[in-house]
Amino acid sequence: MSPPKPQAQAPELHVETLDGGRWRLSDRKPDRFTMIVFYRGLHCPVCTSYISELNRKLDDFSSRGVEAIAVSGDPRERAERSRDKWKLDNITLGFGLSPDAMREWGLFVSKGIKQGEPAEFGEPGLFLITPGGTVFYGGINSMPFGRPKFDEIRDGIDFVTDNDYPARGES
Repeated sequence: MSPPKPQAQAPELHVETLDGGRWRLSDRKPDRFTMIVFYRGLHCPVCTSYISELNRKLDDFSSRGVEAIAVSGDPRERAERSRDKWKLDNITLGFGLSPDAMREWGLFVSKGIKQGEPAEFGEPGLFLITPGGTVFYGGINSMPFGRPKFDEIRDGIDFVTDNDYPARGES
């Protein structure tokens, strides 16, 4: 399935979080954006550094009116291990995303090929969703490398905010 286009309504997203709550995209009311970072899961060494960087830079986004969540298809136990092993003390972690939900977001879904990988897991993606629930930015990857840099995303948010710049890529 194709990823949702900018300016289109984002697919609904419902996930359990490690804090014990149920996170729903339609309930989010950020000042500027909801940032959804889809990651591969505990087995991914690139995810370790990427999600850890987001955890460290969360205040940069919060101060700009951006709420963030990192989501994987991992079950609770693996998500807890990621949180503990990667020392994630700020970012909200959602878990249990189904392959069907991954595809609804246009994410690539891979089959596990080595020990420690789930049977199926989503490849990375990053989306910025407006307070009205439309897609402002979407970036997906078919591999663990080549993800958007958080400093560039932060600087881009500053630019679009300062210049009242619209979402692009809608046609």
